[in-house]
Amino acid sequence: MADIIKEILSNLPDGKISEANFEAANIVLYTKDKDFFLNNNGVIKKIVDSIKKRVELRPDPSITMDMEKAEKEIKSIIPEEAGADSVNFDPQRSRVIIEAEKPGLAIGKQGAILRDIRAKTLWVPLISRKPAIKSKIIENIRAVLYQYSDYRRKFLDKVGHRIYDGWLREKKEEWIRVSYLGGGRQVGRSCLFLQTPESRILLDCGINVASEENAYPYLEAPEFDIKQLDAVIISHSHIDHSGFVPYLFKYGYRGPVYCTAPTRDVSALLALDYVKIQRSDGKDPIYTSEEIKEMVKHTITLEYDEVTDVTPDVRITMYDAGHILGSAMVHLHIGNGLHNLLYGADMKYGKTMLLEPAVTKFPRLETLMLEATYGGKDNMLPPRHEPDEQTRKIIQDTIERGGKVLIPVLGTGRAQEVMILIESMVRNNTLAAIPVFIDGIVWDITAIHTAYPEYLNNNIRKLIFHKDQNPFLSPIFRRVGSQKERMQIIEETGSCVIIATSGMLVGGPSVEYLKHLAGNPKNSLAFVNYLGEGSLGRRIQRGEAEFNMGSVSKPEIMQIKLEVHNVEGFSGHSGRNQLMSFVKNCEPRPKKVIINHGENSRCLDLASSIHKTFKIETTAPRNLETVRIK
Repeated sequence: MADIIKEILSNLPDGKISEANFEAANIVLYTKDKDFFLNNNGVIKKIVDSIKKRVELRPDPSITMDMEKAEKEIKSIIPEEAGADSVNFDPQRSRVIIEAEKPGLAIGKQGAILRDIRAKTLWVPLISRKPAIKSKIIENIRAVLYQYSDYRRKFLDKVGHRIYDGWLREKKEEWIRVSYLGGGRQVGRSCLFLQTPESRILLDCGINVASEENAYPYLEAPEFDIKQLDAVIISHSHIDHSGFVPYLFKYGYRGPVYCTAPTRDVSALLALDYVKIQRSDGKDPIYTSEEIKEMVKHTITLEYDEVTDVTPDVRITMYDAGHILGSAMVHLHIGNGLHNLLYGADMKYGKTMLLEPAVTKFPRLETLMLEATYGGKDNMLPPRHEPDEQTRKIIQDTIERGGKVLIPVLGTGRAQEVMILIESMVRNNTLAAIPVFIDGIVWDITAIHTAYPEYLNNNIRKLIFHKDQNPFLSPIFRRVGSQKERMQIIEETGSCVIIATSGMLVGGPSVEYLKHLAGNPKNSLAFVNYLGEGSLGRRIQRGEAEFNMGSVSKPEIMQIKLEVHNVEGFSGHSGRNQLMSFVKNCEPRPKKVIINHGENSRCLDLASSIHKTFKIETTAPRNLETVRIK
C-alpha cells in the first residue's frame, strides 16, 4: 500500500476504515461504520486540506441496502417531476447512478435529496442527465461501465499505484521532449509523444481520413514502445485526434485514456462509424467494436479545470478549447514545477452559437503548442454574421428554384452549429420552414449534446433545460434511418436541406447523396468545414467537375453540375487573427510556441508572425522530429 494511504489512515480513528483504494489519482476509503459514513465531523475534509488530494469516504459494500429495496426507496424519495426513471448500481464501489430529466430536482435544495438517499440506503448517489434525445451510444457506454464495475475498480486502483508508488525509471537528469508521430506540418493523424525521465504519454492519437497512404501515426518510431506507455490524453473526439486510440488496445495497451465525458462518448461513436465505413468500402477494419469497448473501459473522464496526476511527475488540467463539445486544451505541469506546457490541440478563440471561446488564463505557462489550421496570412475568417447570411441565401435561392441543399458535415461541431442556425432562422421567420434531414451519425452526436448542456454556452444551455425551447427538438429536423428513406428524400421529397456525414466527402451518406444530386444544377452543395488535402471535398472545392465513383473496370462517372459554395466562418478552428489574439492574451505569456496541425506553409507563416510580433521563440516541427522542451 502506498505511503499516501498510510499517512491518511494514521490520521483517522482506529477501526473505522475497512478498505482503502485508489481511483486513479483519487483516494477512496470504505467504512463499515454507518454513523462514521454519515457524519465524520469534518475529519475527511481536514485530510483533504492537508494532502491536497481528493479523498472520498464511502460505505463498505457489505452495509449498503439490498439493491432492489434501495431502488424502490430512491424512487420514493426523488420527486416524480424529476423524471428519474433509470437507476443503475455500481456495487463494487457502493455508488448508484440515477438518470434524471431534471437533475436539479433530483438533487434537491443544497443536496437535501442526495443526503436523504445516503442516509436511508447507505449508497452514494450520483445524478446524471438523461439526454433529451434518446442516445443508444450513451446507453451502451454506461452499460459497459456498469457491466465491468469490478474490473474498473481494480484498473483504477492500478492507475493510482502507478501515480503514487514512486519512480519506475532511474532519474539521472531532468528533461522533457516531444516527438511528432503525426500532426507535424499537416492536418490529420495528430499524435504527439511526450517523454520525461519517468513518463511516456501520448497526446492524441488520430487518423488522417483524407489520405490512404499517410493515414496513421508513426507508432513504429524507435522512441515509442507501447509496452512502456503510461497514459493517453485525448483533447477531443474528432477522428483525426481520437480515431487511432482503439488500435492501441488491439496491440495490448491497457493503461488509462484521459478525456472529458462528451469526448469519451463521441469518440466511441466515431470509432464505430469508422469501422462501419471501412467495411462498406470493402476494407478490413483496422480494429473492431471489442477494441472500442476496451477503450471505454479504460477511459477516465475529467471535467474542465479539474487537476489530476497522471504519472509521478506529470499533472494535467483540461481547459475549455471552444472547438467542439467537450474539447479541451491540455495543461501539463511537469516535474513538480520544472515546466508548464499547454497542448492547445484544436481551439476556437471566439464565441460560437454552441460554445464559449477558448480559455486564456492559466496558473503557469512556459511552452504553448498551437494549431495552424487557419494560420496563414490569408486565413482571415469573416465576421460571424456573414456566413449566417450566406447560408440563409444559399438555402433560400435553392428552394426558390426547386432544388435541394446538401451540407456535408463533421458529425460533431459544424453539424450542430448549422442545425441551430437554421432552427433560429425558421423561428425568426427569416427562412421558410422546410424539412431538414439529418443523416449519418449526426443525430446520435446531437443526442449526446443534449446529455451534456453544461459544456455548451449559456444561451444554448438555457434552451436545452426547457424541453419546449430545445432547438435540437424542432419539428423541422427529421432523422434518416435507412437507405430506403434516403432514396425517398432523393427521388420523392421536394426542396429540403440534407445535413450528412462525412464533411470531407470521404465515405458516409453525404457521398451517396452527392452521387444523386450532383447532376442537377437546381441543387446546391455547401461546404462548412475544413477539407483535407486529397479528399473528394477538397477536389470539388478546387473546381474539379468530373469523378469516377466506381472502379477502373466498372466506371461510374459523376459530373458536378450543382452549385458549389464555400461557407467560411463556421469553423471550429481559430482564424489567423484569433490565433494571434490568443497568443497575445495568454496569461502568462509563453516563452516558446510550437506550431502544429496545419499545412506546411501555414505552420511556417504563423511561426514567423508570432516570432516577429511577440519576440517569442517559435518552431514548426515536421513529423518524426523531436523537440527538446527542457
